[in-house]
Amino acid sequence: MTLPTRVKLVEVGPRDGLQNEKQPVPAAVKVELVHRLQDAGLTDIEVTSFVSPKWVPQMGDNAEVMAGIQRKPGVRYSVLTPNLQGFEAAVKTSPDEIVVFASASEAFSQKNINCSIAESIARFAPVVEAAKAAGIFVRGAMSCTVGCPYEGEVAPERVDYLAGLMKGIGVQHVGVADTIGVGTPLKVQRALEATLKHYDLNDVSGHFHDTYGQALANTLISLQMGVWQFDTSVAGLGGCPYAKGATGNVATEDVVYLLHGMGIDTGIDLDKLIDAGQFISDFLQRKPNSRAATALLNKRAA
Repeated sequence: MTLPTRVKLVEVGPRDGLQNEKQPVPAAVKVELVHRLQDAGLTDIEVTSFVSPKWVPQMGDNAEVMAGIQRKPGVRYSVLTPNLQGFEAAVKTSPDEIVVFASASEAFSQKNINCSIAESIARFAPVVEAAKAAGIFVRGAMSCTVGCPYEGEVAPERVDYLAGLMKGIGVQHVGVADTIGVGTPLKVQRALEATLKHYDLNDVSGHFHDTYGQALANTLISLQMGVWQFDTSVAGLGGCPYAKGATGNVATEDVVYLLHGMGIDTGIDLDKLIDAGQFISDFLQRKPNSRAATALLNKRAA
């Protein structure tokens, strides 16, 4: 078993983590969170999304947040763009990377973005083309790759189909997401294997939610397959508005603790990361949803 010697974490807390928060989070707080995350050593941060504020009011301050960040050399700032209109607004803020998303489940695609998988891909094709023409890297997020709140289990063949479509329109990297956190290691392995028929190992990442407490186990099996890039969310922020009961993304702190304990380098300062998680959790008036953060904060208090 050869594990990666270094792992890259894409911090999705500012975007994926905060988008479902009911209380408005001011732009200044989001900017401060990004600053704290980059100071902790995170080099890939998903900052915001350029979606209609009617659908996701929390992201209505996208341009303000992007303008407020003091960019650090060596850090990549990505934004989610659901359509060409979103991309045209995003490009004015100079992102390093854009993210497009599609589901491996037809029912989820219909409920989430009111169109079929094939239609969603057709909608993204001009976005990908425009981004690449502007020299902006394109990452794809594949949601519901192991389970769907409407369809139940999702077969690896559906993931194979979606990864092929993403590759076909020129998406350069894909994340295999267990959006509702129902996946277990062998199911995740099969979803990754289906993706690897279309993408090189270096162009695939894992994105695991922790609803059933399986995210770290799913991360471990991915590492054993050689996957070295993962999306994580500080303080375990996040959920899914279309999936009842789905909890947040796996906490960045927990993944960093796991990786460091395995002797895998992340370039991240765990103490500073815990402080960043505490900062946003204090603002949201709740405890960080991270086991490692809770344990280490208790240790500090003692």
